[in-house]
Amino acid sequence: MLYRTLKRMIERGQTEGIETKLDIFYAADKISESEYQELLGMLSPKA
Repeated sequence: MLYRTLKRMIERGQTEGIETKLDIFYAADKISESEYQELLGMLSPKA
């Protein structure tokens, strides 16, 4: 559920401070490595 909420926030452009939140949630084992990588990829500017 946390993953879906974070994904929705990124899709809506609510990205201020989200990278730090992702790091914390990943370190606390609240999201998996694959979810973490996917969400970080969504934050990266598309080439």
